[in-house]
Amino acid sequence: MNHFTITKPSSSLWRVSFDNPPVNVFSSQTIIELRTLVDAAETDPDLTVILFESANPDYFSAHWDLTDDTSSLASEPPPVTGQQAFVDVLIRLSKLPVISISAIRGRARGAGSEFLLATDIRFASRERALIGQFEMTTGVAPGGGAVSRLPRLVGRGRALEILAGADDFDGDLAERYGYVNRSIPDAEFDEFINSFTHRVAGTDRGAVAEMKGWVNEMTLPDDQEFRPQSDAFFARLTGPEVSGWITRAFEQGLQQPGDLEERLGTRGFEV
Repeated sequence: MNHFTITKPSSSLWRVSFDNPPVNVFSSQTIIELRTLVDAAETDPDLTVILFESANPDYFSAHWDLTDDTSSLASEPPPVTGQQAFVDVLIRLSKLPVISISAIRGRARGAGSEFLLATDIRFASRERALIGQFEMTTGVAPGGGAVSRLPRLVGRGRALEILAGADDFDGDLAERYGYVNRSIPDAEFDEFINSFTHRVAGTDRGAVAEMKGWVNEMTLPDDQEFRPQSDAFFARLTGPEVSGWITRAFEQGLQQPGDLEERLGTRGFEV
């Protein structure tokens, strides 16, 4: 894989590190690799936990690659759920019969945040995590599931604040809102993550799958909620307002380490 490195400390635990320099953007290639990973996870009889983390301490996943035209997906098998490819793989991820955990250091915005929302459990570094849905700064609503997943996690008012305000949330505020499960001091982060993942990996795989299936029935959005959101996103993506924002943002350093990407939640409306 080009964007993910998988290590398997045991048969029940996979550690998946996202590594797509310079700022870990999501792209068609990421979707293809994530689909391969989900295919394998669905059929592995021993797997209990997948831990997602980043090789870049400053960027868990900056956002979608705004230079990607998705043409490479044309030769791939059709999406299993019938949804747009990114949404499809996130739906499948959320329904895996294993526990998926995100260990968040660095920035996770847009598609990066939507990936986090599709995982079961999210832990954030208190000092290093910044997460948010910046899309409204560009003139388009999120299309990868945030509109459906966030209200179920944080409630209606806070979901609207996150989506409309398009600002960054640090670890503590994200925890207070329910955007993440827990904010952990960075000095204690690795120890906590290792302890929790090994604890869950040691439980009975069948019982985990059974328990998660019941929770899914009560908490996951219906798949059909996502289609209008992704359709509207792609319809607006090529419009003059969004295209103009993208052009100006690249001129100011989008998708490269620097002030714009570091403070995108603050600077997005200024582009």
